[in-house]
Amino acid sequence: MPQLYTNSNIMNNNKVLITGVTGFLGSHTAVQLLNKGYQVIGTVRDKKRIDSIKEVIGMHTQYLHNITFAVAELTDPDVWKELTQDLDFVQHIASPFPRELPKSDDELIIPAKNGALNVLKAAAANNVKRVVLTSALAAIAYGRSSADLHNVFDENDWTDVHSKKDITPYYKSKTIAERAAWDFIRDSQSNLELVTVCPGAILGPVIEKDFGTSANIVISLLNRSFPVIPKIGFELVDVRSVSDLLIKAMEIPHAAGNRYIASSDYLTLKNVADILQANYPERKIPSTEIPNFLTRIIAIFQPILKPVLLEIVKRNIDLGKARRELQWVPINPKDSVIACAESIFAQKIVI
Repeated sequence: MPQLYTNSNIMNNNKVLITGVTGFLGSHTAVQLLNKGYQVIGTVRDKKRIDSIKEVIGMHTQYLHNITFAVAELTDPDVWKELTQDLDFVQHIASPFPRELPKSDDELIIPAKNGALNVLKAAAANNVKRVVLTSALAAIAYGRSSADLHNVFDENDWTDVHSKKDITPYYKSKTIAERAAWDFIRDSQSNLELVTVCPGAILGPVIEKDFGTSANIVISLLNRSFPVIPKIGFELVDVRSVSDLLIKAMEIPHAAGNRYIASSDYLTLKNVADILQANYPERKIPSTEIPNFLTRIIAIFQPILKPVLLEIVKRNIDLGKARRELQWVPINPKDSVIACAESIFAQKIVI
């Protein structure tokens, strides 16, 4: 049985389990849930992280006494059977994300898929009402031919995991894990509800040094890791807005059975650089864009940049569903970029 680490005895029907509470999105979601009056259980992989994440979350809420922590691995089915008892909801946010390219696709695919299924199976067995799974835009708009890239993609579309070019191991893992989740819901005899949220690149305030990988978009410009700018762009969304959408997807009855794309707008890397330069005129932010062929050549010698090549092509995304159905109003992407930069300086990630 997993050991719980808590400040108080939790007895409340509004109880939510968050997987991956130490992550960028997990910690922000915990703060918003606590501030809305929920009782929260947050999972960590390492007991040593509990004190530090508790301190971080406590800086943004007065309801720290309503959060409990548990050590859990996605690949351990037994721990989820225990942790999903007496819950109303699960926010399944944890997923393996590579800092470096994996040697094998299965290093990401297997834990992502099996982790999602372990959580869903346990939730179904314990009569949890709803699971909200954080997927990614990576599961919608990739694995495409050149002709397909002229289409407009929405929540009805799926990334083609059999593509040989327009995909990465991470994108495969997110797609396969989400498809497995929907297959489980379709085939199981339970009353468990599922909603999936598919964010683009997540920016916004970094509240600790365990920041989301997307924050490197801003970090690389502030510290001049990129002395010049590739002609790439991203669907951007603020972490606070994603957390808000996750909670709407959890609370609103008619969200059940739906996928929702989470993005506020598309910005190029040059757009991001211009925002930073305007707000930090004393810093030398890169401003020169390089041709695409040079970006491709650089990626040959720096394989970690290969996933960036997929963003040379702008994908046309319909962003309307979450706004229409859930009245979701995301934060302006310019504000997200500035909030990310300010927090990076505050955390001394960049000096």
